[in-house]
Amino acid sequence: MEILGIDVGGTGIKGALVNIKTGELTTERHRIRTPKNATPKAVAKKIQKIIDHFQWNGLVGCGFPTPLMHGKCITGGNLHEKWEGVNVKDLFKEKTGNEFSVVNDADAAGLAEVNFGIGKNKKGVVVMITLGTGIGSGIFLDGKLLPNTELGHIFTEKGEEFENYAADSVRKKESLTQKQWGKRLHEYFRHLQLILSPDLIIIGGSASKRIEKYEKQIDISIPLVAAESQNDAGIIGAAVAAKYHL
Repeated sequence: MEILGIDVGGTGIKGALVNIKTGELTTERHRIRTPKNATPKAVAKKIQKIIDHFQWNGLVGCGFPTPLMHGKCITGGNLHEKWEGVNVKDLFKEKTGNEFSVVNDADAAGLAEVNFGIGKNKKGVVVMITLGTGIGSGIFLDGKLLPNTELGHIFTEKGEEFENYAADSVRKKESLTQKQWGKRLHEYFRHLQLILSPDLIIIGGSASKRIEKYEKQIDISIPLVAAESQNDAGIIGAAVAAKYHL
């Protein structure tokens, strides 16, 4: 069975059809830029374009980059303040006519890895951290998701949110070397180790494709690995989450 998975990010919106039994993409990934003024209306138009590209009439799984409660945005995240209070599932269904399942984007990436990737059959606490425009998180205990965590918003010793200190977008904005960025990530993952004592940390998002460039700076006792599905994890996991919608 196939489901259209869509991963909404701060800079790009990506989609592909996914075989939910194997976790494999059955089409080429299609990507369009996230609008700079990423209001609900503007993003909904882009979602329609993704669906039109695949000529898709069925269920859609969507990973979304804001804190969510039962499909409703708690804040606007890295998109736009107008998202606060918006029910994403209802908005996209009204715009496209398709049934939608919506899950936090980092939770989606984690679902891909615990079902099909490097986190499959791992016991204990597994943490997915996505490094991109922001820092997203997904926590799993024996493969079961604790949804809607926001571990990018924990604070450094100087009182700054780690998302504003160590996200991949910050690396680009401040022109940090991989070594400099790795040292910031060391602070972040050392803090996660202290508060969670996880058995495995998986890095997802755009940074997962070049983990070898910064991982030597991260000195923790917990295994730290890249997501096997790399930047497709959000698409795959969104489709996996939608499977339960059925």
